[in-house]
Amino acid sequence: MIRAACAAWKPRHRFVRYAVSLSLLMLWDAPADARSLETVIERGALTLCASPNALPFASKTGPVPGFQIELGEKIAEQLGVKLTREWVVSAIQYRRADCDLVLDVIARKDTPPAGGVQVSRPYHRSGVVLAVPSDSPASSLASLGSDQRVGVPVGSLVSMTLAKGGAATSPFVFEDDIVAALANREIEAAAVTPTTVGWFNLQHADKPLRLIPAFDNDQDLNWNIAAGLLRPDDKLRARVDAAIEALLADGTIARIYARYGIELRSPQ
Repeated sequence: MIRAACAAWKPRHRFVRYAVSLSLLMLWDAPADARSLETVIERGALTLCASPNALPFASKTGPVPGFQIELGEKIAEQLGVKLTREWVVSAIQYRRADCDLVLDVIARKDTPPAGGVQVSRPYHRSGVVLAVPSDSPASSLASLGSDQRVGVPVGSLVSMTLAKGGAATSPFVFEDDIVAALANREIEAAAVTPTTVGWFNLQHADKPLRLIPAFDNDQDLNWNIAAGLLRPDDKLRARVDAAIEALLADGTIARIYARYGIELRSPQ
């Protein structure tokens, strides 16, 4: 999972596999001082680190801002401040960025984030699914023939899992390359995140992909999603938790995700 998230950046619209924010957390050398709620309130702004060119996560230009920007704005609104953005595209910028917040951080109890980052209460459940064309007869991983190839992120945990099981796989660097190959019938299935499939289906209603929950029983291939806070004090973390709770309760997060073709799933 870590190797997948640290894949090289491609300077155009691409998904960085699994979560852009995870790369940030793995590479971020956090400053020593804690960020307090009082500091954020006095400044009148909550600063989000996001990619400038990685829809559906975030985009610096164009009419669609990305769900991380929309959710960040709602969290800031709950805190009574505005959202400011720090656009980050490289490890050097990650280290230099002075942000309060990153979104879509993988939250696992057995693997706390590095660099003084603390996670909020989780607000979403993601993982790896098997995607097939809508007219495919496949109903499970086992129903694929031995010569039918599954597109996988190169070096990812799911690629190793499938290889151990004897599945024929084709490695790709980026998830949107995998679903494009699937739509073009170059491969028979794809092991990708629901986010990638949802965004693809939103843009390709004429040839949608179908999801098969082939990996639901594999804990390593399913994870909760939360907000990451850089060295927050207790009050800031509590306010962000409360903000996310309110945005879940009134359906705001579900509506934001739905605009990007993503179904909100309850964390476990």
